[in-house]
Amino acid sequence: MIRQDINRIDPKRRNVIDHKKRQFATPLYKQQEYPHRLNLYETPPTADITLEQFEQWAIDRLRILAELEACTFRNKTPTETAEHIKPLLAKWLPLSPNSSAPSSISWRDKKLQEERQKDHYSHFILRLAFSSTEDLRRRFARIETALFKLRFQNDDTRERQAFVESLSLDWEAVGDEEKRALSSQLLSATPGLKKSELEEGGWFKVDFETVPELVESRRVFLKAGKAYVPAREQMSMVLAGFTERLDKGLELTARALPRLDEDDRLSPILSHLSKNFATPDAHISDSDTSLGAPITAGSIDALSPHFPACMRNLHMTLRKNNHLKHFGRLQYTLFLKGIGLTLDDCILFWRQSFKNHTDDQFNKEYRYNVRHAYGDVGGDATRRGRGYAPFSCQKILTEHPPGTGESHGCPYRHFSLDNLTALLQATGVHDRDVLRGVKDDVEKKRYHIACNRVFDWAHKADLKRVKDDGSWPASEFDTIVHPNTYFKRSYLLKHGGRAAGGVDSRDGKEKGEPMEM
Repeated sequence: MIRQDINRIDPKRRNVIDHKKRQFATPLYKQQEYPHRLNLYETPPTADITLEQFEQWAIDRLRILAELEACTFRNKTPTETAEHIKPLLAKWLPLSPNSSAPSSISWRDKKLQEERQKDHYSHFILRLAFSSTEDLRRRFARIETALFKLRFQNDDTRERQAFVESLSLDWEAVGDEEKRALSSQLLSATPGLKKSELEEGGWFKVDFETVPELVESRRVFLKAGKAYVPAREQMSMVLAGFTERLDKGLELTARALPRLDEDDRLSPILSHLSKNFATPDAHISDSDTSLGAPITAGSIDALSPHFPACMRNLHMTLRKNNHLKHFGRLQYTLFLKGIGLTLDDCILFWRQSFKNHTDDQFNKEYRYNVRHAYGDVGGDATRRGRGYAPFSCQKILTEHPPGTGESHGCPYRHFSLDNLTALLQATGVHDRDVLRGVKDDVEKKRYHIACNRVFDWAHKADLKRVKDDGSWPASEFDTIVHPNTYFKRSYLLKHGGRAAGGVDSRDGKEKGEPMEM
């Protein structure tokens, strides 16, 4: 009798091995080191982090990317963009140079390693979140490249050169003999190049497709499909290498995404992050409810010109019909709560607005729901006394779209262009360039940019004043992503107040779901 080898796999039978066991049979987890401030993000992170770090680091990076994209859409110059992003980077995603640490330990300084680890991990977390569709991959690659370019330009000269030398980029050095043979062509094809720079400086040959910026601006000599690039233009070559690697990495990540569906811890977080790429979520802080002026039921009409279009539309509809449907009341109540209207004044405001209802009808059908939104009744013990957070732009854009006869939602997304134009004109926006820009933003689904465009136009003179006198910090000029932030800035600008505090997008989640109202 022939003994059968139990370890032998029968070729006629399917070899079924868990792909996870095969992929992670010999995992190599290690704590990576970061000798350079800059990173091409070629090596995925392997060390352990907590779920809280996973989400928080991604939210912090997403805020920077959203601001960079907003600067592009708002036609800010590179200098203006750098000035705008610098304090935000210092706050949300700092990256200190090696020179900031004691010379004895240099880049091994614990603080530097922690900053660079957060930068490294947050990039790959967002890479997971934004690899699902071609549009998200393209947008993510474009904004990440812009962030890398900004950091590359602002890096210390010596550290930047050390980083470039550490890269294994596909550059072919031009020899002295070839450089002398092409000297006349190189001089004529490279603007601003001096003969001494030609003789002393280094030159590289790369495929012309890798440096489209230099080819487009005619700053390089082309021959046989190669671009002859001087060493001073190395930034374009590094950016090209960064973009090429990122595009390939995003494609590989997209193929691996189906396996993540099995992990119910990460999927909700990644889904939330990808939704926030359209409009970053925000959490209103307590400081935004105090403007130094009393807000009462009788002052809402006078304050309404400071409201964003979504709340202005609700207020105008309420005054016209003496009624709002459920989600309109809920959205508007939480907004009024956020600007500092007390519970008693809010109940009084709604009672005076519902002129066609008797006291008994109002108390029976609406009063309890206003109290519930404020946390005075109902809910669990942890929320009682605080109620629910005012809706952010992201929540208004993505949840509970309005139906027939309803007035809630975002006009920039849920209105037709004709109705949106009519609403803006009714609120005093008549500038044709602004209306044209809003139309273009809406067609490209940049709803929060359209809202910011209207805000910038309406407060143009006041914004210039506070920038010139320096009375507002740079963080107060970031893109508005919350209706209550819109109101606060508008009110303070028109009344000469100083900004303090603001919206905190570190908490990217709303606090619970309110009951039907």
